[in-house]
Amino acid sequence: MIHRLVPLVLALAACHATAQTPPPTLQPGDYIAAVVNQDVVAASEVVQRTERLRAEARQRGEVMPETAGLHKQALEALIEDRVLVTYARENGARIDEAELDRVVANVAAQNKLSMAQLRERLKADGTDYKAFRENLRDQMMTERVREREVQGRIKVTDAEIDAYLDKKRAALDQGGQINLAQVLVPVPEGAPEAVVAEKRARAEAALARIKGGEDFAAVARDVSEDSNKARGGEIGLRPADRLPDLFVTAVKDLKAGQVAPGLLRSGAGFHILKVVERQGGASLTQALQTHARHILLRPSAQLTAEVAARRLAEYKRQIETGQATFEQIARANSEDGSAEAGGDLGWMGAGGFVPEFEEAMNALPLNGISGPVMSRFGVHLIQVLERRTVEVEMKQLRDQARAALREQKYDEAYQEWVKDLRAKAFVEVREWQD
Repeated sequence: MIHRLVPLVLALAACHATAQTPPPTLQPGDYIAAVVNQDVVAASEVVQRTERLRAEARQRGEVMPETAGLHKQALEALIEDRVLVTYARENGARIDEAELDRVVANVAAQNKLSMAQLRERLKADGTDYKAFRENLRDQMMTERVREREVQGRIKVTDAEIDAYLDKKRAALDQGGQINLAQVLVPVPEGAPEAVVAEKRARAEAALARIKGGEDFAAVARDVSEDSNKARGGEIGLRPADRLPDLFVTAVKDLKAGQVAPGLLRSGAGFHILKVVERQGGASLTQALQTHARHILLRPSAQLTAEVAARRLAEYKRQIETGQATFEQIARANSEDGSAEAGGDLGWMGAGGFVPEFEEAMNALPLNGISGPVMSRFGVHLIQVLERRTVEVEMKQLRDQARAALREQKYDEAYQEWVKDLRAKAFVEVREWQD
């Protein structure tokens, strides 16, 4: 079985954790940058977080922010971390020693180490074993409190569910099922204007070729950078409500065989869209379910999202070249509970996954593998195994609508929760210099 050793610093992410740190022990020459409730932020932490933010900006090709602004951003991020973890310690469910023991054992197993080897590795990395355990405990409590309290803030009314279902009915009546083909020229997140302009020019050149009479599928195979390029860019026939709203709006007036006259810009990049086929409206009580699997890496203070994405891109290359199977890599590397099942997530209908995951999954053909996809849980590599249409009872339909609406409201509720905690916390920022 293929295996790439997961560094121990990634173990913090393997416990469904966010990148937080335990209260620092101030070293000679270090000092307190901020006091947060019963905790402190050391100046050395601010320096380390500032350098990390600078490195991430450099990797994204962004203009380097000025140092004072980065310092302030780093300090605020650390204060927010401390606000959350101190609140969780006071209000979260206790994590008993037996449960913590199981988590630490899972960390060791994931890294293919015995418990004795884990202790030695931590010691070699300069990490105290007790502090390591307490860090995991804090992070587990923080995530549990976050889910409990944020979900408790989200309210969905019957009127909102009715409006959501009415909108879906209208979309189905208008759109039916559509088979789209696309040429995708991706644009990295946060790319500088020069890069955006270069990508736009490349997409415009591809569109000009198509308008000039070249076969759409041939241009897609030549230019596109998505998982459907080998199929001439075809996404496959699916209900309109299972496609991105941006796509449906862009092609609503097009007939089969027609190409959208201009480029479409999304968070992924520039798209050229063609309607391959249209079919009549689908029933709201008929739901499309997808059987998918994934590989998840959770970014942490030691593993940036960019590094995680590059690692997943390498996993994808290994799978596509036959060096390993998706299941093997998922078992060895995925950082969630599906790893033991080879990343298998089972059958799921609309609203069963966070929107960014679901949108990427819906765009894949059968057996297609996505590029790295970022969600609030981490960075994913997704593969679609099967699709099916099932009859859905009205109660189940309303439950799905409620789940989808709750997900739509999650980010706003989370930000409001953090804002409230920050306002109630005791925070004393002390003057400091590099």
